[in-house]
Amino acid sequence: MDIKEMRDMTRLTQREFAAKFDIPIGTLRRWEYGESKPAPYIIKLIALQLPVDQGKMEQIKDEEGNIFFYNKEAGYLMDMQGTRINIKDELEEVKKQNLILYIKDLFEAYYEILDKFDRNCKLDKTEDIIWS
Repeated sequence: MDIKEMRDMTRLTQREFAAKFDIPIGTLRRWEYGESKPAPYIIKLIALQLPVDQGKMEQIKDEEGNIFFYNKEAGYLMDMQGTRINIKDELEEVKKQNLILYIKDLFEAYYEILDKFDRNCKLDKTEDIIWS
């Protein structure tokens, strides 16, 4: 989830969002327009303060203090950075000690493939490559 999606979730204007999170308005605009990116820890801090369907979210914590959120009704998992991944299966009968491992694997794989995608796009911009 990017900063614009986070702001859209809050239904705040840029000025209101910037004031709420003490972000200079110019910085927020540059983030939203893709001219620069906030540090990952900033995304994480903001995501932790966003409203997340409070009555519909189940928190799933691991031993390291990471928190994941499960919305059964909407069918998604969300990590502390605000990244949502839609899932097909309900999780109620999955053993809790295994569930956290599955969730961590899911998000780790997601971020790995996202990183690979970003690297490939950057490489494509600098090299004359046609993949087959």
